[in-house]
Amino acid sequence: MQKPAKLIFAASAIAVLLSATLVPVSASAASVEEGKKIAQDRKKGNCTACHAYEGANMPGNAAPPLVAMKARYPDKAKLRAHIFDPTKANPNTIMPPYGKHGILSDKEIDAITEWVHTL
Repeated sequence: MQKPAKLIFAASAIAVLLSATLVPVSASAASVEEGKKIAQDRKKGNCTACHAYEGANMPGNAAPPLVAMKARYPDKAKLRAHIFDPTKANPNTIMPPYGKHGILSDKEIDAITEWVHTL
């Protein structure tokens, strides 16, 4: 049996290969940039505390890496719903329910969704 890290890497590699076959959905560059800014803000999204992603400065490893997100979430609405309230999919998650608890506004969640979907 493979170790979890190897399985995650293998799944990520497969997802990257699959994402190359998907038609890209364009988001405004401003929205994507705003989402990245919110995600990296320690007082807002603070995604880097738990997630690794390309270009992250000192990322955490408590959560899955943000790679091949278009392949993992072809339906952007499902990705947004997960950011809004990840406890629906996993009641024991350590990820905060950003929308449900009012940590981020709907507009901020939309921007983060646009950014994460580009990863």
